[in-house]
Amino acid sequence: MRKKEMIAMLLAGGQGSRLGVLTRNVAKPAVTFGGKYRIIDFPLSNCINSGVDTVGVLTQYQPLRLNQHIGIGIPWDLDRKSGGVTILAPHVKGGGDSGEWFMGTANAIYQNLEYIESNNPEYVLILSGDHIYKMDYAAMLDFHKEKKAAATIAVLEVGWDEASRFGIMNTRDDDKIYEFEEKPERPKSNLASMGIYIFTWSRLREALIEDSKIHPDSDFGNHIIPRMLEEGQTMYAYRFKGYWKDVGTIESYWQANMELIRTLPDFNLYEDFWKIYTNTDHQPPQYTGADARVKTSIVSDGCEVYGEVYDSILGPNVVVKKGAVIKGSIIMGDTVIGENSQLDRCIIDEGSQVGDNVKIGVGDNIENEMKPKIYNTGITVIGHMTTIPNNVTIGKNCVLLGKTTEKDFADGVLQSGKSVIVEEVNL
Repeated sequence: MRKKEMIAMLLAGGQGSRLGVLTRNVAKPAVTFGGKYRIIDFPLSNCINSGVDTVGVLTQYQPLRLNQHIGIGIPWDLDRKSGGVTILAPHVKGGGDSGEWFMGTANAIYQNLEYIESNNPEYVLILSGDHIYKMDYAAMLDFHKEKKAAATIAVLEVGWDEASRFGIMNTRDDDKIYEFEEKPERPKSNLASMGIYIFTWSRLREALIEDSKIHPDSDFGNHIIPRMLEEGQTMYAYRFKGYWKDVGTIESYWQANMELIRTLPDFNLYEDFWKIYTNTDHQPPQYTGADARVKTSIVSDGCEVYGEVYDSILGPNVVVKKGAVIKGSIIMGDTVIGENSQLDRCIIDEGSQVGDNVKIGVGDNIENEMKPKIYNTGITVIGHMTTIPNNVTIGKNCVLLGKTTEKDFADGVLQSGKSVIVEEVNL
């Protein structure tokens, strides 16, 4: 049996429902970010940069694009005979005729005990696949070993006004955890759990097996961590000081992307000493036409820009035709923006077609009628492979999906807060 000091288990099966139509056909970790990257690139890159060469990726919701992106792990140097990356999906066990879905974060790990034990690790690193950050897991492991901990939990100091939104670790002066509170009304601490854990495997294995007998939906925050604390096991908080972003809402996703285009961004995608790797096709360089203008933007390989782009991010192979003006927007790969169209504060998913003389993001900031809690900050979102006809005007907080036609726009206008969904979907 091979022996690994530490392996990573990357939880990447979440839907990310607060991202609305962006996660209709794709798991949240597979959503694009910063032009050519996908969200899962960040924990995968952190793993290989930290010397963690064995990663199990647990998938569940709409895994196709995620699986295609990861492949056999070549971009992250995880295509290895010993270790490497392995896709772990829910599966049939024993003599049953049906599979068993992952019911909680800890349950997902429990269902993959066989995979973990095949690597015989001393420590197991648990990661979420839906956060933007750079982190040296090797330094966290050193801390874990120094403290002789059963579990070490990465924490981030948040504003006291935000603490009630997080799982909070209450600690002694030496950062030893004595209590965990899930979204407390009156927090005693502002140390928020980042959903990054290192466990001594023997301790975690025992806790998973015992808890599975009680909670079929076993979860780290609700069950495993409180259980281990009750048993008096040694647990420490590991303070993380760098950039970390949960891009779980339309606004936070848009904001995190916009932060990348600052002159001195808080989060640098292009540092040589801590590279972010991704799976990309080899594309020609971007082309900027003679009359084109591009300012304070990220323009990915393969783009053709003949119009104007300001404060925006263009994914690979985006075409911006003559006379088009894009401001404060995220345009994902393989999208075409028609001539003389004007886009302001919108997110357009991959493979979409925007016609000529289209205006997007005009009018008053009226929250979306169908999903006011998701679309309410003035950002209009256009889903995967959506077609928008020529000569239409679209307001703010609108949602569009599918092959729309002129008939879908009364007098050529879609008012702010309205939606056009050509096929029935759950937004």
